[in-house]
Amino acid sequence: MEKKHILSIDYPTLQKWWGSHGQGLGPEKIMMREFVGKGKLPQESVQIASEHFRRVIDTYSWDLPKIVERRESSDTTIKYLIEFSDGKRVESVAVPFNKKYTLCLSTQVGCGMKCSFCFTGEQGLSRNLLPQEITGQYIVVWLDLKKTKKHKVTPNIVFMGQGEPLHNFDHLKTAILGLTSIPGLALGPKQITVSTVGYLPGLSRWEELPAINLAISLHSPYELERSELIPMNNAFSISKLFALLESFSWGRRKLINFEYLLIKDKNDSKEHAYALAELTSQFPCMVNIIPFNPYPGSLYQRPPEAKVEEFKAWLVEKKVRAMVRVTKGDEILAACGQLANQF
Repeated sequence: MEKKHILSIDYPTLQKWWGSHGQGLGPEKIMMREFVGKGKLPQESVQIASEHFRRVIDTYSWDLPKIVERRESSDTTIKYLIEFSDGKRVESVAVPFNKKYTLCLSTQVGCGMKCSFCFTGEQGLSRNLLPQEITGQYIVVWLDLKKTKKHKVTPNIVFMGQGEPLHNFDHLKTAILGLTSIPGLALGPKQITVSTVGYLPGLSRWEELPAINLAISLHSPYELERSELIPMNNAFSISKLFALLESFSWGRRKLINFEYLLIKDKNDSKEHAYALAELTSQFPCMVNIIPFNPYPGSLYQRPPEAKVEEFKAWLVEKKVRAMVRVTKGDEILAACGQLANQF
């Protein structure tokens, strides 16, 4: 019988299992802190009695993904090539913000959304990541940051790496429940952001998740144009997406981040900005303007910086909160839309 992985369950489930074997609570917290914070296995945690860790090792598996490549750009963005037990690989990125790092994690090997602006989409979908592979990315990258950057605090997470997160909803949910509960991690919900192109079968289950941040990859206010950029829009249109968003509870402390990839001579006109403002203003939101990041063979071009600022000004004119995302890691193909396991 195949063992469950220790990272495939949340902490309350582990506590229940631990107590069901007549073990007092406390040592399991030390065990998990040592594992996620130092990479130590149960038998290396001296505070745990031998019969306890034998039972834990016999019941659960404890392997972590491997970092097989690591590249750091001049702006200190770090790109990691992560390998799993079956040899499949994804990329994770550590992005510097205000002397701290945010981890951009993958949820699938490849992606099946086929967005025309994304290098990952050209690879196709190989498989979903398991919960332990999602959380394992976080642990091995954080351990590396502790070693190389003395980064002791838990980094924030953006699920904006390879794959459509909500296309892998069940495994993503399990991973998030673990990330927010396991001692040594225990991230606050607001430390986690999930980005989606609007995969409605997953988004319809959004309220099953803790109160994490939602980012919608919109990229055009027009149905036909968005379908060209995001073919999935043919099935899950802007109108259907916004109807679902309207059914959720929003407020001043619960915003939607609308991501808008700005492409030269494609979606960067004043008409686009005004239509975008009209579309998004029904929600408490922030519009993140992302200048397109070219990659080998890409169809589109990045707009000039002056055009990016002009587009932002048009949104602000319409009373929309907007910011321009600073590009980081593009020189090593680590920026938004550039991940394709190329080192």
